[in-house]
Amino acid sequence: MRLGLDIMGGDYAPLEALKGSLLAQKNIEGISLVFFGDKNVVEPLAQKEGLDISGFEFVHCPEVIGMGEHPTKALTQKRESSISVGFQHLKEKKVDAFVGAGNTGAMMVGAMFSVKQVEGVYRPAISSILPKAEGGLGVLLDVGANADCKPDVLYQFAVLGSQYCKYVLKIDNPRVGLLNIGEEREKGNLVTQAAHNLMADTTDFNFIGNVEGRDLFVDNVDVVVCDGFTGNIVLKACESMYYLLKKRQVQDEFLDRFNYESYGGSPILGVNGAVIIGHGISKAVSFESMIRLAKETVESGLIDKIKSSF
Repeated sequence: MRLGLDIMGGDYAPLEALKGSLLAQKNIEGISLVFFGDKNVVEPLAQKEGLDISGFEFVHCPEVIGMGEHPTKALTQKRESSISVGFQHLKEKKVDAFVGAGNTGAMMVGAMFSVKQVEGVYRPAISSILPKAEGGLGVLLDVGANADCKPDVLYQFAVLGSQYCKYVLKIDNPRVGLLNIGEEREKGNLVTQAAHNLMADTTDFNFIGNVEGRDLFVDNVDVVVCDGFTGNIVLKACESMYYLLKKRQVQDEFLDRFNYESYGGSPILGVNGAVIIGHGISKAVSFESMIRLAKETVESGLIDKIKSSF
């Protein structure tokens, strides 16, 4: 399995991306990593740090899309960037998945411009893992790709999240809940009320009704659906609480499961290819986890399952 990695993407790239790749090469069987990045930067750095990268394929990309650049403009103007070239290889099936921790918007737009969204999908979504207090995992989507959503888009997020839980997280008949301010059907704004009506009688997934913020980390629901505005606030609030408690030296096994490094990244669901977006502050362990998730996503056949669903 050939997995493409944007070696230039992330606040601590390329060094931490290189270290993570070496961990993946050592610990993950059956993969071949392809680097997309600037050889003139990466190779001298690897030599300086004593890192042997001779076992990796390298596609030279002289341009880099910065974290703060406008996604569409940057992709249009920087056609030789690591993100642009990496997605072109994914489109041409020269790699089985593409992984990066760089500009999230550019990764999202790049996926939609290259491999494009699955036919029938209105808007692809970015998901995030929800650790459960009783053990196991759930998924929250969308967490930032779509700030405003219509009811039918939320319905499709439920389908995408359900497929991800079933085939990647191995949860049989995952329970889908709509994030709201109350459990009652009539609660929420006009969008969530309409979305609830769409989901109520469906046979496309196992809808259990509205769920509240207090249900996120207990074993009441497997897939939590919301717009990207709400999901991103939930995600950042959880990250903030995790760092504050760790700073206070709180030691707890459940708290440790909120460490993003354990999961590495999030898949873009609803596009015709396996694309994993990592956290901008990713370090070596995160890159290893991202690569592992990419392999699991490809092995699960998730993309074909989603195509069949739509």
